[in-house]
Amino acid sequence: MKLCQQSKSLVEHAIKKAVNRFNANSGQTIVTDIHLQPNVMTGELYIFDDEDNELADATINEWGSLGEDVFYDTVESDLRTILSSLQEEGSFKDLKILKPYSFVLVDSEKETISDLLLVDDDTLFISDELLQGLDEELDAFLKDLLEK
Repeated sequence: MKLCQQSKSLVEHAIKKAVNRFNANSGQTIVTDIHLQPNVMTGELYIFDDEDNELADATINEWGSLGEDVFYDTVESDLRTILSSLQEEGSFKDLKILKPYSFVLVDSEKETISDLLLVDDDTLFISDELLQGLDEELDAFLKDLLEK
């Protein structure tokens, strides 16, 4: 399920509102993660800093109608797409946050579900999809190497 344009705009606005707290007018801030916490029941999205200070929130009605079994997968995909788009636009370029920092999807217990985006000048964040199956391939390679 793809978000409608209105819902996508609400998420973008909330993220921009959150990161604008770290704009050029503020002193340099040490933040290692920006936590995005969606609510499974209501579709509300809360954005927090490392110290659990709420930076922004939004209600995404489409998320409220998702079943629990697909909720986090759908939300993760939506947020990853929006964050990548905002990064390409340069929305995170002039923030006064020490790099690297991450946008992290967390559940209601503030447990990490997924790293959505790593922002750094010289680090590339490899997606989970690229790493799937790597353990099995390395195990097979090592087994083959040891047998020779």
